[in-house]
Amino acid sequence: MEEPEMQLKVKKVTDKFTESMYLLANEPSVALYRLQEHVRRSLPELAQHKSDMQSWEEQSQGAIYTVEYACSAIRSMTASSVYFRSIDTLLRHAIALKDQLSAAQTHSSPAPQAKNPPASS
Repeated sequence: MEEPEMQLKVKKVTDKFTESMYLLANEPSVALYRLQEHVRRSLPELAQHKSDMQSWEEQSQGAIYTVEYACSAIRSMTASSVYFRSIDTLLRHAIALKDQLSAAQTHSSPAPQAKNPPASS
């Protein structure tokens, strides 16, 4: 090979090598700059999303509490069905006794007689 041709090839290789080294040396700082730019742009939106999520969490916790309270009330009502059945039985028994007493009173008392109106003169 000729000397000038060899020098040209060596120059191309060293130029490419120098360019690669320059890019490698500067790439982390460029990447960090881009990262900083991205964070600066997206941080307000992310903060707003965080605030929204916290608000939704509070609302959800309130709704969960309400549902749990309602379920507890329903469970209590279901458990009290025993008492309602007992009350129903006692009321039916009381009505039957009242009917018996009423029937006994009508059989034992004489039929009321009509009073004679006063005679007019």
